[in-house]
Amino acid sequence: MCSPEETALLRLEEAFLALLAHVNTCILQPLLLANPESSEPRGRECMQLLQQLHRSSEKLWQLTEQSLQSLQKRLRQPCTTSLESLLLLGSADCILQVHLEYIESYTSCMVVQVFQQVAKRKREYWRAQCRPLQKHLSGMSFEGPVDAMLGQALCQPLAQHLQQCVLLLLRLRDTLGEHHPAQQLVMNAIALYGNLQSFLEQALDQAAATQALRYSLSSHLKDALCTPAHRLLQDSQDIPVTATPLRAERVLLFDDALVLLQGPSIHTFDLRLVWVRPAQDRCTLCVLTPEEEFSLRARDPQGRVVWQWKVSQAVCQALRGKKDFPVLGAGPAPSEPPACRSVAYTFRAEGRLCRATYEGEWCSGRPHGKGTLKWPDGRNHVGNFRWGLEHGFGIYLVPKAAEDKFDCYKCHWQEGSMCAYGICEYGSEEVYKGYFQAGLRHGFGVLDSAPQAPQPFRYTGHWEKGQRSGYGVQEDSNSGERYIGMWQADQRHGPGVVVTQAGVCYQGTFQADKMVGPGVLLSEDDSLYEGTFTRDLTPEGKGKITFPNGFTLEGSFGSGTGRGLYTQGVLDTAALPLDPSSTRKRQLGVDAFPVESRWRGVYDPFWDFVLAGCPGELQEALLGFHVPSSRELRRAQDYLCCEKSRPTDEVGRMEDVLEELPWHREPAALQQYLQKALSSAWHPLGKLLRTLMLTFQATYAGVGANKHLQGLAQEEVKQHARELWAAYRGLLQVALQRKGQAPEEESEDAETRDLQAHRLMLPLVLPSFYSELFTLYLLLHEREDGLYSQGITNLSLFPDTKLLEFLDVHKHLWPLKDLRLTSNQRSSLVRDKCFLSATECLQKIITTVDPREKLEVLEKTYGEIEATVSRVLGREHRLPMDDLLPLLIYVVSRARIQHLGAEIHLIRDMMDPVHTGGLYDFLLTALESCYEHIQKEDMRLRRLPGHWDLRDLC
Repeated sequence: MCSPEETALLRLEEAFLALLAHVNTCILQPLLLANPESSEPRGRECMQLLQQLHRSSEKLWQLTEQSLQSLQKRLRQPCTTSLESLLLLGSADCILQVHLEYIESYTSCMVVQVFQQVAKRKREYWRAQCRPLQKHLSGMSFEGPVDAMLGQALCQPLAQHLQQCVLLLLRLRDTLGEHHPAQQLVMNAIALYGNLQSFLEQALDQAAATQALRYSLSSHLKDALCTPAHRLLQDSQDIPVTATPLRAERVLLFDDALVLLQGPSIHTFDLRLVWVRPAQDRCTLCVLTPEEEFSLRARDPQGRVVWQWKVSQAVCQALRGKKDFPVLGAGPAPSEPPACRSVAYTFRAEGRLCRATYEGEWCSGRPHGKGTLKWPDGRNHVGNFRWGLEHGFGIYLVPKAAEDKFDCYKCHWQEGSMCAYGICEYGSEEVYKGYFQAGLRHGFGVLDSAPQAPQPFRYTGHWEKGQRSGYGVQEDSNSGERYIGMWQADQRHGPGVVVTQAGVCYQGTFQADKMVGPGVLLSEDDSLYEGTFTRDLTPEGKGKITFPNGFTLEGSFGSGTGRGLYTQGVLDTAALPLDPSSTRKRQLGVDAFPVESRWRGVYDPFWDFVLAGCPGELQEALLGFHVPSSRELRRAQDYLCCEKSRPTDEVGRMEDVLEELPWHREPAALQQYLQKALSSAWHPLGKLLRTLMLTFQATYAGVGANKHLQGLAQEEVKQHARELWAAYRGLLQVALQRKGQAPEEESEDAETRDLQAHRLMLPLVLPSFYSELFTLYLLLHEREDGLYSQGITNLSLFPDTKLLEFLDVHKHLWPLKDLRLTSNQRSSLVRDKCFLSATECLQKIITTVDPREKLEVLEKTYGEIEATVSRVLGREHRLPMDDLLPLLIYVVSRARIQHLGAEIHLIRDMMDPVHTGGLYDFLLTALESCYEHIQKEDMRLRRLPGHWDLRDLC
C-alpha cells in the first residue's frame, strides 16, 4: 500500500505541472511575442534570454511530468513498483541540472532587467495575464510594478514547490523504518531540495544586488559590468575598502572578476589569476595578479576577513568553472585557493610580454611550471617557467620576417635567458649544438653551416659571449681545409695548425684570421719548409726547405702573378742525408696546445654538475640531451604542450646511478661497472664520453686524418682517460656523501692517478677513439709497413724448411717429427703444421683494441712457441733471445698480419706504464725486432745462397 505522503507528493506534482502550464501560457509565450525592440542590441539580448528561459521552463515541465508519471505508476501498482523507482528519489543529477538551468536563466533576466524592458508598455495587459495565477500563488501582489509581478510569477512557483517538496519528503522519511531500502534515497532527496532552496535564495540575492548596481553606475560602466554572466558578490560601498596604490574609487567583487573603478576607467582582474593573502597590518589584504600588485585596506579587521573570505571562495569557484552548490564556499572542497593553477592569460602592459598569451601553470601571479607563451608576431615559447621567466627546458620559435621559416631554440633557460645546453636550428639552416650563457653561445659548442651555404663549414670548439674563442676546430668544405687551434673574437688568433685535403700541413701563429711570423709547412712528399708566410699561407721572405733526400734550400722566397714560387738562396746537396723520420714523422701542435686545456669546455659543465651534488633535474642542462636524434628529441618534448608529467624521470634515474656507484669499488666489479656506464647514453660518464668522441672525430676524421697529427691525438686519448677517471671519482664522492658515508681520502698522487687511468679507464675508452687513432698510426708508419708487407710477400715464397734454414733456426728445434711426407710431395707441408698454434694465436692480435689484451696474445704466442720446442726436445726448454728471435720471425711471417708497425707502435704508446721493463715490454721489443728484420729481408732475398735452387721455392 502507498502512504498518504506519496499521494500528497502526487497531488503536489500535479499542481506544479498545471501551474507551469499556466505560467507558460499566460506569461512566457506572450513575452516571446512581445518582441521588445529586437532590432537594437539590447532588445536582441533580451529576446535571447527569454528564449533561454522558455527552453529551461520546458525542461522543468518535462521533468515534472516524468516525476508525476512515476508517482502515478507507483500508486497504480504498489506491489510491483518500488518506492526507489520514483524519479524525485532516484534521479538527483537530472533534477539538479534542470533546476540550476532554470534558476540561471531566470536570474540572468533579472540582472539585465528583461522584464522591465518587456513590460514598460501594455502594463494593464500584463496585469491581466498574471491575474489567473493569483489563486495558485499565495502572497502574490498586483499593486507593485509590472516587472516585479512578472518576475514573481516566474519564480514563486518554483520556490513554493521546493519548499513543499522538502516538507512532504520529511513526512515520508518519518513513515519509513530505519532499515527501509528507500530510507537513504529519501534523505538524499531532502538534502537536494533543501540545497536547491538555499541556492535559489542566494542566486536571487546576487541577481538583485547586480540589478541594483545598475542604478549606481554610468551607462558606460553599466553596459560593461551588468551583463547576464556577472553576479555581484561584494561591493565596497557595503563593506568599505580602499585600493592602493591604484586609488580606486570603488571595488566590486563579481563571481568571475575583481573590478576596480577609477572614474570612467575599469580595471578588471580574472579571479582565476588572483591571489590574496593577509598583510602584516590586520586590516589590509594583499592582492597579486599577473600584471598588478595592490592592497585592499578595510576599516577594521572584520571587514578585511569578510573581503578575504569572499574573494578566496570566489576564486575557488572560478577555478572550478561552476557555481558553488548550494551556496558560495560550500563547494566540494571548500578551502583556500590553490597557489598553483593552470589558466590562459594575455598580457596588456608594455614590455617584452605585451600582447603575448600565456597558457599553462601559474603560482602567486607569475607563470610558474610548464606552459606556452605566444606572441602576435608568431614567436612561441613552450617549456618551463619560474616566477614569470623562462627557466628550465624550453622550445622557442622565432619566425623569419622575409620567408616562411623559423629559428628554433631547444634549450635550457635560466631567469629568462638561454643558459646551459641547447640545440638551435636556424631558419638559415645553420644548426648549433652546445652551451649558452645569458642568451649567447658560451662554452663548448658545435656550429654547422647550411649545407647549401656559399662557404659551408663546421666549427667544433669553445665560445665566449657568442663568438668563437679559445681552442676549436673548423673545417671548410669548399677549400678542403681544417684549422685546429686558438680563436679570439670569431677569428683565428694564436697558435694553430691548418691541414688541407691535399695532405699539406701548416703550423704557425695566427692574428686576425691570418698567419703571421715564422711557421712550418709540411708537404705531402715530406718536404719541410720553415720560415715566414704571406697571409694566404704562401712562403715569402726568409726560409729553409729540407727535402726528403736531405738536400736543403735556404734563402729568400717570393711569389708573383705568372711567376709562381721563386727563390734566391743556396741549395746544399752535400749535406749528409737526414733520418727520413725527422721530417716524415714530425708531429704538429703537441707543444702548441697543452692537452689539459684543449677541451675544458667539455669537462667544466660535468664538474659543475658534480659540485652541485649531481641533481637529476640539471643533468640534461649540464651534460646535454640524452636523445640522439632530432626526431626523438621532438617526440620526447611533446609532453611540454599539455601533459604535466615528464616522459622520463631524470631525478629518479640519477638517484639510481648514485645508489649503485659505491657497490662496485672492487677492481673486477669496478671494471664491469665502468664499461656499462661508459656504454650508456643515460649515465653521466657515458654522456661525457660521447661528447669527447664528437670532438675527436671533428679533429682527426676526414681531412684531419693526417700522420702529422698522430702525437696530438695520442696524448688527447690519454688525457680523456685521465679526465674520465677523475669524473668517476667525483661521482663516487657525491654518492658516498648521499649515503652519509665519509668521502674517500684523495691519497693518490698524480702519478698514481695516471696509473689507475691507464690500467682501468684507458682500455675501456680506447675503442671509442680507436678507428680515428689507428688510422693516424697507419698513415704515420705507412712506409715501414709497406717494406714489411713486401718482406712478408717475399718470405712467403719459401717452403717452411727452407725458411727455417734461411732464418738460421737450429735444426734440432725444427718440429720435423710432426711431418708425414710422401716421396711424391714436391713442396713441404711444414707451414701447415709447424708452429701452427703459435701462428694462429698471433693472428688474434688484430681482433682486439685493448693494448693489454694484445700483449696477452703476444705472451700466449711466445708460450705456444716454447711449448712446440719443448715437445720437439722432449723436455721443458726456455728459449734464449738468440733462438727466440728467428722462431718469432718465422711465426710473424706466416701470420701475415697487416699494418704490424702501426699495431706495435699503438701498443707501445698505449700500454700500461707498469709493464715497462717487464715481460710484456721484452716481448714487444722482440716483436719490434722481428718487424724491423722483415723490412730488411727485401734486400737480402736478392742474394740467395748459391746452393739453393730457385725451383725449390715453387
